[in-house]
Order: sequence, then structure tokens, then C-alpha cells
Amino acid sequence: MADGTAGGASSAPAEPRALVARLYAALGASDRDELLRLLHPEFEGRMTAGMPADLGGTYRGPEAMCRIWGRIGRLFDVRAVPRTWTDLPDGRLLIEGDYTGSARTGGSLDAEFVHLFGFADGRISVLEQLTDSVKWNEALDAVATASLTVPAGQETRPVVTFTVDDGLAVLRLDRPDARNAINAALVTDLADTAHRCAADPAIRALLICANGPAFSVGGDIGMFAASNPDQLSGDLRLLTTIYHATLHILDQLPVPVIAAVRGAVAGGALGLLYVADIVLAAEATRFATGFARLGLSGDGGGTWFLPRLIGLRRAAEMYLGQRVLTADDALNWGLITRVVPEADLDTEARQLARELASGPTRALGELRGLLRRAPDAVLADQLRAETQAIARTAASADALEGIAAFAAGTRPQFRGR
Repeated sequence: MADGTAGGASSAPAEPRALVARLYAALGASDRDELLRLLHPEFEGRMTAGMPADLGGTYRGPEAMCRIWGRIGRLFDVRAVPRTWTDLPDGRLLIEGDYTGSARTGGSLDAEFVHLFGFADGRISVLEQLTDSVKWNEALDAVATASLTVPAGQETRPVVTFTVDDGLAVLRLDRPDARNAINAALVTDLADTAHRCAADPAIRALLICANGPAFSVGGDIGMFAASNPDQLSGDLRLLTTIYHATLHILDQLPVPVIAAVRGAVAGGALGLLYVADIVLAAEATRFATGFARLGLSGDGGGTWFLPRLIGLRRAAEMYLGQRVLTADDALNWGLITRVVPEADLDTEARQLARELASGPTRALGELRGLLRRAPDAVLADQLRAETQAIARTAASADALEGIAAFAAGTRPQFRGR
């Protein structure tokens, strides 16, 4: 397996990379005939959910995919710029890069992407695309997006469920029989759900929780054990690339994020706590990294988040010393916000999330961003960011409502605007 840039040397077979390079060139030139030559007759393309104009979804066959690319071309003047090319042991090709350009309506577009290509019979047989769909929606002007944004409502996934009800979004892990172990399906569904969440302007708070007795035991060890030893490295590279992109999206959401956990929270699943602002844990919950026991390092952003949350020495104790934290330990160390009785967890978490969803969304979103960036900010920059943020929120309808209600001694009715 080799990493490099598009122009760098590589020991990987030239043909898959050459096919993909030709695909990017054909897309840039709108060369439909070349695209049809490159795609396998049984080609399947999977586009990120939440893309504007209902572009997200699965498309089968070269003609169907070319029609979608044509629709994108009518809405956007954009090109894909690869940054890294990674050859996976099973013959697939993983590419990370950036979409750059603009919407035809004038808005600029700069969105990261992950492309996963499969090949058969000397052609491209599969393309799975992950990108920040909210940036694509934002690139279109308000008139263009009015009928294109993803409506609030319910979407059911095989191993992740996602609902939106009166501004409150609930993301629920749903592999209870496997204690919500993280496998390829869960990672894919989480990515899909994160993009939907980021693209839905009706969302005013997000609650992350899980079905079953455990929030998540981390990586699916059965999946690891069943992997071909020659492919495990590539499989984990792919899973963590997609999972980390998902965590980055959740970290950047402009609304409060609450997590409710019970049972076990281990390994990469801790990442879903790191991206939350408030974490409630049932009394019997246990927290562990668990990577060293498997002979692995770590993922889920823990080496970045944990030292900032609990301190470097304690983070080292969790990783190197493999310490398992009780709920009280996690509270005392600053990993979680509150310990609640098991029977009360769901009710308290939903009540808190509902309260935040009825709050001044823009102000809460600005505060969230300020707090999450503060550990790495220079004071002067943070003060400047506060000034800019308070000026933005002062222009909101919720600020006018809050100030008027305070002056009148009444309870404000915030609308999230």
C-alpha cells in the first residue's frame, strides 16, 4: 500500500490510477463519450445524501451516472482536485481531495471529498463519494436553495436511525445485538447521517444515543479477525478516513450536540463523545480506549481531544496504561458532564436536548464554535472572534426577542432565527 500525490511515484499498478485520472479529466471537460467508455456496464455510483437538487443516492449504470453528472454541471462549475491517492490491498483506490469552483448562481464552493473507486474488466465499476453536502447547498443562493434543501423528517438506516422532530435531531446507533460495534455498515450510515444533519437548516439541536445495553464497544473485533491479514491495514485506513470525516462534520455543526451513553463506551466510539458539547452517562457506564490491547494505536480523534479534555497525563494513562474509567471517574476527569441514574438517562437527555432545541439557535451555535476552538486560539484572535460572533447574533430575530423579553420580564419565545 502506498500513499502519494497524483504526480508522485507509486509502486501500485498504473491502470486503476490512469482510469481515475482520465475520469477526472473527462468530468472537467464534460466529455460524456469518454465517461461512458470509462464506466463498467454494471457501474454503481453512490452520492452523498443531502446533496442539492436530490442528487444524493445510488445510481446504477453509466447512463444514469452521466445524467447525474450532467445535472451537477448545470448547477455548478466545479472540478475535483485530488490530494492523496491510496491503493487498497483489494484493488480499490481511495482518493481524498477538494471540490473547488462555484455554483452557477455565483456562490463559491470549497468542499473536501473522499472517493472510493472499484474496478472490473479494465473499467471503473464503483464510485462512492463522501463530501460535505451542506457546503454544496450553501454555494447556491437563497432563491436557488429554497426548493433544494433536505426537508426535516425521519430517515431510517439499517444500523443508524435518524429523526428530526420540531428542531430536535436524534442520531441513534442501532446494532444492539453487536453492542453497537463499529463496522463498515455503521461507518457508512454514520457518514450519511452526518451529511444529512449538516444539510438540514431545520435542526436546532442534535442528540446522539444508542439502542441496547451499550453505547458502543468500539471497533468490531469480529470484522477485524475475519479480514485477510494483507487487507486489514487497507480496511482500517478506509474506515478511519470515512469515520474521521464524519466526526469533523459533527464537530463543525452550528447547533448544540448532546450525547447520552450507557454500558460501555470504548475505542473509536469515544469520538462521538468528543464531538458532543454535553455528555450524560448512566451510573454503570465504563469508558476505555482499548487500542493497545489489540496492538493498535488509536482513532476517533482521541489523541487530539483527550489531552484537551482531561490532560496529557490522564490521556496517557487511558491509552498507555489502558485504564478503564467508571462514570464517576469520567465525571471527575472532565470526560463527561453529568452522571444520572440508568432509568432516567433517556428522559433527562431528551429533555435537555429539547430545551436546547427551543433556545436561540444562532447564539448557541456561535458559542459552541467559540468554545470548541478556544483551546488552540490566541487570546487576541479569540477576542476578535467573540466580537464578530456577537455582532452576527445581534442581527438575529432571536436576539431582538430575547432583549425585549428580558426588558419586559417575560419568557422569550426563540424561533432559531
